[in-house]
Amino acid sequence: METSSNSGAGGPRSPEIKNGLKLKLKIGEKTREVEMVREGEIARWRLDGRAVEVNAIEIAAGTYSILLEGQAFEVHLAQEAGGLRAEVSAGEGVQTVRVKLVDPRAWQGRHGHTVEVEGRLQILAPMPGKIVRVLVKQGDAVSAGQGIAVIEAMKMQNEVRSRKTGIIERVMVAEGKTVNAGEVVAVVV
Repeated sequence: METSSNSGAGGPRSPEIKNGLKLKLKIGEKTREVEMVREGEIARWRLDGRAVEVNAIEIAAGTYSILLEGQAFEVHLAQEAGGLRAEVSAGEGVQTVRVKLVDPRAWQGRHGHTVEVEGRLQILAPMPGKIVRVLVKQGDAVSAGQGIAVIEAMKMQNEVRSRKTGIIERVMVAEGKTVNAGEVVAVVV
């Protein structure tokens, strides 16, 4: 259960992770929990709560050599809309899978799908405050979860997000303007 590291300038290196990480990933159609805790040079890995033996080294930009429980894999990662494409080589075969980070803060519906609002949506200020940034303009395409504006209240900044994928019909605020709780910030159709 360790991740190798090689400090040579041009040689292989392990991913740069300070103390550890915990991720929920959708790999193909399966959702998996991956956890790694670094203890000095050794990394301890858990997959879906089960300890696994892993050795991972980045051998080129975006390409990793992974030894998982005695099986060798070469994984090439490439970014694409909505996540990553992973080309996994094991022996002579190559398999391509889609990988997406699941945001644990996103509201999930019955089957793990993000629930979106349908129809015309008025995005409301959740609290009174001052608009410090407007992140969209009329006519912009937005995704569910995308930031619309930033409101400052009691010295804290809060991003107001769209709950719907659509087009910004109107922006009702401007930077520097004060808003009340429940006031319309923007309209998405």
